[in-house]
Amino acid sequence: MNESRKTWLDNPRNVDKLVYALYAVCALLFVLDFFYRKHTHFGFEHWIGFYAWYGFLSYVGLIFISKAFRRLVKRSEDYYGD
Repeated sequence: MNESRKTWLDNPRNVDKLVYALYAVCALLFVLDFFYRKHTHFGFEHWIGFYAWYGFLSYVGLIFISKAFRRLVKRSEDYYGD
């Protein structure tokens, strides 16, 4: 890569800082879950960290579903010809 075209994300230390900041924000949001009252429709929504776990498990489920779907729709390498 051209040295003059490097951005701040090309430095691995900056990427690490960004990942740690994401971890900190997630931890902060989880801790804040203890300090406010939720107005929910179902009882299980009152569980501490419910929305964090729900989001994480939904994301993981989406990945597994997409891998299974890929097997259904993928075509051979020469599907469109040589």
